[in-house]
This record gives sequence, C-alpha cells and structure tokens, in this order.
Amino acid sequence: MATKTNPFMFLQQVRDEVAKVSWPTRNETAITTVMVFVMATIAAIFFLLADQVMGWGIGLILGFAR
Repeated sequence: MATKTNPFMFLQQVRDEVAKVSWPTRNETAITTVMVFVMATIAAIFFLLADQVMGWGIGLILGFAR
C-alpha cells in the first residue's frame, strides 16, 4: 500500500519534476506550428485526390463514369 504524501510534499515534487522539463523556445514553437499546418494541408490534398481517383475508378468499373 502506498503511503500518503502531504500536499506540501506533493507540490514540491511537482515543482521538481516541472523544473526537469525542457521547454521549447518561442521560435521552435512557431516553426513546429507552421509545420503541423503544412503537413495537415498536404494530407488533406492527398486524401482529396485519392478520394477523387477512387470515386472515378469505381464509377468506371460500375459503368457510370462522367
């Protein structure tokens, strides 16, 4: 059974752990944010094109292609 930690000790442990975190700089955060938006856009375009090609292919197979 785990021993209970008093609130003061708990907050001290939390503070010690937060001090170990390597926080990103403002520049790193901005670059990463832009990269996420770029990759999301590329993925959206890819899936749009894949959907269009598959829809066209299925339409061709079933005989009602445009």
